[in-house]
Amino acid sequence: MRDILAKYLPENAVIPVSELIKMNGVHLKIVNERVTRHGDYRRMPDGSQQITINANLNKYRFLITSIHEIAHLIAFEKYGREIKPHGREWKHCFRSLMLPFIRPEIFPNSLLPVIANHFRNPKASSDTDAGLSVALKSFDPENDKSYIFEIPAGSLFKIHNGKTFKKGLRKVKRYECLEMDTGRIYLFQPNAEVHLIKV
Repeated sequence: MRDILAKYLPENAVIPVSELIKMNGVHLKIVNERVTRHGDYRRMPDGSQQITINANLNKYRFLITSIHEIAHLIAFEKYGREIKPHGREWKHCFRSLMLPFIRPEIFPNSLLPVIANHFRNPKASSDTDAGLSVALKSFDPENDKSYIFEIPAGSLFKIHNGKTFKKGLRKVKRYECLEMDTGRIYLFQPNAEVHLIKV
């Protein structure tokens, strides 16, 4: 297990994460990229605990996602299956599990304040915290995607499923964007990654 995790995690996180996995009887599966999620937790019909994590995540996002999913398992075991998946019990478990990792031996100094701020009140996904999402993306390999907040209003862009949109105005936290084929309005997080169509 440690040899596998060493490919995906910061060096000083490998042993503690592998201990958490072992201690909680987790079956970890590293899978191909899923656009809609970085990872998930499931209790299998036979009672075993399974966590899946996307293989394409950078090591810092992989670590946060691993702890996020282990926190689900621990919260359900400790507080029962009726709790909200990302409610206060899960937040408490996630913060407690993450705290030992928030140090310079694991995360770069540039990420530490952003991560510390996120864990004051962790969100259901690191992607819904635009500051953390942008900070983590800086450790991804170069790609041709842009964030919605970076592109000019009125720009055309495509998303992962090939649909084309026109960027509109920001409404509170999200951007209203017009789907070109249907004329329907969709809301996008500022840090949604899209392919800008250059005209």
